[in-house]
Amino acid sequence: MALESSKWVMFIVCWLFKNVSSNSVAQKIYVELNNTVPCVRLLNATHQIGCQSSISGDTGVIHVLESEADLEWPLSKGPNPPYMVLLESSLFTKSIMMKMKNASSRVAGVVVVPKTSPPEFSPHTTCPNENTGVYTETYDHNLAHCNTTVWNPRGNGLSYEEFDFPVFSLKEDNETEVIKQCYFDHNRVVNGSGLQYPLCAMQLFSHMYAVTDTATCMRRGSIDFSTSPVMVCNPLGDYNVCAFIRPYNSTAFGHKENESVVVAAARLDSRAFFLQDSTGAEGSVSGFVTLLAAAQALREATQEAPPTRNILFAFFHGEVFDYIGSSRMVYDMKNNKFVIDLDNVHSILEIGQVAVRSGTNLFLHSDPVSRRNNTIHDEVTNLVKNLQSSTAGLNFSFVETGFSQPLPPSSFQRFLRARAIPGIFLADHQTAFNNRYYESFYDDAAHLNLTYPSNLSPEEQLEFVTDTAKSLTEVATAVARALFKQAGGNNSQVNNINADPKTVTQMLYGFLVRSNNSWFQALMAPELKDVLQPNPPQYYVGVAKLPHQANALTYLVQYLLANLTGTATNLTQSQCKKPDELPNESTYMYSYFWVQGMVPPNSTQRESFCVRTAVRLAKAVSPAFDLGDYVSKEYSTWTESQWTFIKARIFLVASRDLEMLTLGVGVAVLFTSLLVTYFVSTKADVLFSAVREPNNGAY
Repeated sequence: MALESSKWVMFIVCWLFKNVSSNSVAQKIYVELNNTVPCVRLLNATHQIGCQSSISGDTGVIHVLESEADLEWPLSKGPNPPYMVLLESSLFTKSIMMKMKNASSRVAGVVVVPKTSPPEFSPHTTCPNENTGVYTETYDHNLAHCNTTVWNPRGNGLSYEEFDFPVFSLKEDNETEVIKQCYFDHNRVVNGSGLQYPLCAMQLFSHMYAVTDTATCMRRGSIDFSTSPVMVCNPLGDYNVCAFIRPYNSTAFGHKENESVVVAAARLDSRAFFLQDSTGAEGSVSGFVTLLAAAQALREATQEAPPTRNILFAFFHGEVFDYIGSSRMVYDMKNNKFVIDLDNVHSILEIGQVAVRSGTNLFLHSDPVSRRNNTIHDEVTNLVKNLQSSTAGLNFSFVETGFSQPLPPSSFQRFLRARAIPGIFLADHQTAFNNRYYESFYDDAAHLNLTYPSNLSPEEQLEFVTDTAKSLTEVATAVARALFKQAGGNNSQVNNINADPKTVTQMLYGFLVRSNNSWFQALMAPELKDVLQPNPPQYYVGVAKLPHQANALTYLVQYLLANLTGTATNLTQSQCKKPDELPNESTYMYSYFWVQGMVPPNSTQRESFCVRTAVRLAKAVSPAFDLGDYVSKEYSTWTESQWTFIKARIFLVASRDLEMLTLGVGVAVLFTSLLVTYFVSTKADVLFSAVREPNNGAY
């Protein structure tokens, strides 16, 4: 009986332990921070940049930095290193970060709290993409490395530094207050008095797998230790969005006889120190929204009176990282992997940063080297005339910059690197950028003065035409008219070409305030509705996706361009999915998108329909990865490291003496338990033997 009882006791104890969740203990110890954005590691052919934690995470006592002079405590005076430094955005500067980097043995990590915007801040370099543009020592050594014009003089290069500790950004005000309250309650030094335990600490997890450079991490990822090799880094990339006003057969690559094409281009992506915080309001959104509006303005005119030349609308992705998208298109054109080749390109008009004007002028930049050729010079002069004459009746002018000045950083440079092509880069700056927040998380809606009356609902804000929208509408009108002229369109049609301010203001709201709005919902496919969020989309290009998978920004631009330039058909949903089964429909010439449509008044059902469009996605991954040339000097080699998980949490940490005491008691209990277990084991036959009853005698 005693043995049976002990079995039941052990069973009950094991069952109780099995059903006690370890999470409940962790919840009593840790406060998880769920709205954080990490700085991650990127690599290229020569080095690595970004941040990472140790494999088990980095832990430090929290110190709230209140001024630069306050750095003395975590870097030298504080008695409890390492420290986890919490600072507001006004103190997130290159000088402060480098001081902490140089004293990394006392700094466990940094947490940034974005608050008010500083007067200026650009963590990018002063000469963006300087090694992969057209201005090399062989092209013109006087123009190489921004020798004549420093385009981003505010750039401090912080985004291209490497930190051996984690750096996180906090997105939630409530979590910030919890951390600060924990600091004030436990860590803050008052009148120089010593700190009293327990102290408030933080732990950050952001361990990165990749190290050294792209060649190293790609080689390690290719080593087949199992049937499923683990990639330690992935190439950056996504898709370019393209559309011709007259489509070509999508399966017929290479040169098109007697075809001349004007390329109208803009870039999609942006970046920031914290990649997921990229917004690019002025850096990229102002340009591609202008081009989308121009494409819509040209729709009717090009259908009623088609110009002699074709027009290609090209939205390049990954341009921040050494022109990934444009270099891929040029590579494909050179190798007969695109529907036209470079010989078909007549001229190029690229839209850059156009929303922060310092006056009434926008500036026309061209390449002084290619213009030494008289033919190129004459074509550029003609394009300039077409642009300048297109501003008649508008509230701004196009002004040509001096011939001695090179092109700003632009996708156009990648075409010039392949061959001399006439072209213009349109921007709001004559020399250095007007953008005070180039490639930073401050380049947002507020930077473009995109403000709305406080009494408006989200739907009313969507319809509210801001001053910024009015300004960009005029630019889009001028661009559309100039493209029509450049393509050989009939001059009698030019004055009928006008961009729609309502469309522009809706696009600005969707791309910079809230992508999950009624207009974007109506234009998207039902299966893509989850890409719409109550905030702007992410502008960081991200890692290359699987075939037929793109990021949210790419899908948004793809479907917007399809709806703005395509044709609504009467096809049913099933016909829209398989249009080749119908006469007069062809997936070789067109794409077919089934979109949700609007919800009519007094109804709950959407009026969905099928759009026939010439919009296509084209691969935007650097050719270096197709060629296996991971040390390429010709193409982008940027990759992003893989990681296991990203996590941040705070907790109270006891003094070292108390920790050692706890450890000592634990060890004593352990050895005592072992001794008791040993004693019980050796005496088990005595302690647990059943008392045998004497046999009954037989009488």
